This record gives sequence, structure tokens and C-alpha cells, in this order.
Amino acid sequence: MPGDERVVEVARPGVYLRVENQRLCIEEDKQRLGEIPLCDLAALVLSSPQATLSRAVLDAITQHGGSVIVCDKDHQPTAMLLPLVGHHAQTQRLIAQAHAPAPRNKQLWKQIVQAKVRAQGALLFKISGNDAGLMEIARKVRSGDPTNVEGWAAQRYWPALMGGDFRRRREGPAPNAILNYGYAILRAGAARALAATGLHPTLGIKHHGRNNPLCLADDLMEPFRPIVDCLVKRLCPQHEQDLSASSRASVSGVLTFRIAHEGESRTVSDWLFRCAASLSGVYLDQRKEMLLPEGLHDGESYS
Repeated sequence: MPGDERVVEVARPGVYLRVENQRLCIEEDKQRLGEIPLCDLAALVLSSPQATLSRAVLDAITQHGGSVIVCDKDHQPTAMLLPLVGHHAQTQRLIAQAHAPAPRNKQLWKQIVQAKVRAQGALLFKISGNDAGLMEIARKVRSGDPTNVEGWAAQRYWPALMGGDFRRRREGPAPNAILNYGYAILRAGAARALAATGLHPTLGIKHHGRNNPLCLADDLMEPFRPIVDCLVKRLCPQHEQDLSASSRASVSGVLTFRIAHEGESRTVSDWLFRCAASLSGVYLDQRKEMLLPEGLHDGESYS
């Protein structure tokens, strides 16, 4: 399980990274800028085009369960490095995952969509005192969501959260770029949790894009997306809708955002590990549903 999870972004040119005594050391002009224990590193984000690091550094990060995200000149994530071997029973779990029957995946997707829509409703209610009817809509989700309740909810959610003119598009205007960045951090957290649990992030429940190597990570992160939305919404009154260094720092905190379940408060990163472990239990016929923390749809989590 993760401990004091942190996301480190390298955005300045000329930074040199090395590993010493199980710690990632960050240097510039032979001066130490900082260091972090590898066991506390959730993700390393490489935004600078001139950062220098070796294969040994990449290997050390992944050996400790961390991920590495590479960004383009606009600070948009373009690639990700994840641990390959994550669990002693990986083969057994991969076989169960690959052979999961369609009805089981449809029930899992129903649970995921319901949790996501309820989380969206909780965030809206916390902000405005009105959930835009999303809690009621969530009750209408059926196995596999054949009527696309997820999309129906989104049509109400985004205008209520960001204003009537907002359109959620990856290449859209601000604050879409900040949302993209936050989702990428969340996606990395979901992917590493799945890998550590012995599941493969490519074999999805609902997402099945031919060119998408992280389909299952995209499935797992869906109920947690409103946390990124919450962090971005907090930036809007401060007029920080562009992908600046400060806005990136704000949304990169998604993995340390705390949510509760049965009186127990844990970070998003920790819950992703627990959710992934519960998903493997579903595949192995050890349980009927995934664990999704109740704090996702508890308005107090978005305070």
C-alpha cells in the first residue's frame, strides 16, 4: 500500500536526476534542489525537455511502484512508464481478468457509472446546494448502462459546474487543459494500482479502444474524476484557468486528496490500490462488487 504519496514535476531545464540511498535526488548545476524517498514517489512528471536521467533511475522508480509521465512542450502528458510485474499471483489474476464473462463486466460498469454520477451530484450540491438531479439519475443506471446514463448526466453536470458555455473537450479552451493534466495524474495512479494488484491496465471493463493501452485504468478512475473537477473548480475563482506551474501543482494533488469510507480517511492513491485489489477479487469470484469508497459521493469530501 502507498504511504506518503507524492507527485514530483520536473519543469525547469537543466535538471539532473539520480538515485542515492533509495532516494530520488534532484540537482541543478551540481546543487541539490531536493530529494524524496522512492517509496513515497507516486509519479514523476517530466515536463522539461532538457531533464537528464538514466535507465537506472527509471528502473529504481518502477521497482518501488512509481510511474513516470512524459509531457510535451505544452505540458500535456504524452507517454507513461509503469511497473510491469506487480503481484506474486499476477498470472492467475490476468487469466481471470481476460476471461471475465460479459455479464460480470456489465455489472461492474453499472457500479462504476453509478458511483461517478453520484460523485458528480455530490460535488454540485456542495458548490451550489443543487445536485442537478444527478442523484436521481444515478438510480436509473442499468447493467452495462445501455441507455448511456453517464452521457446524459454529463450534459447536466458540466454546465452546472463550469457554466453554460463550457464544453468538455480534450482540445477545448480553458480550463480543459488543466482537467486533462489532472486526469493524467489520476490515470497514472489508477494504472500503477492495477499493475501492483496483478491486473493488466489494458484489458478494460467498458473501455476497449484499440489504441488505448490503459483501458482498465480509464474504467477504474471514472468515479474519482470529480475530485479533479473539484480541484480545477477551486482554481477558477482565482482566474487560474490556464495550465500554469501553479495550476499544475494544484491539480497534481489529486492523489493525496483524502476521502472517507466507513469512518476511515485515506488518500485517493490508497483507495485506488484498494479498489484495484477488490476488482481482482471480483474476477477471482471472491466478491460480487468492487470497493468504491462512500466518500466519493459524500459532499464533505469536497470541502
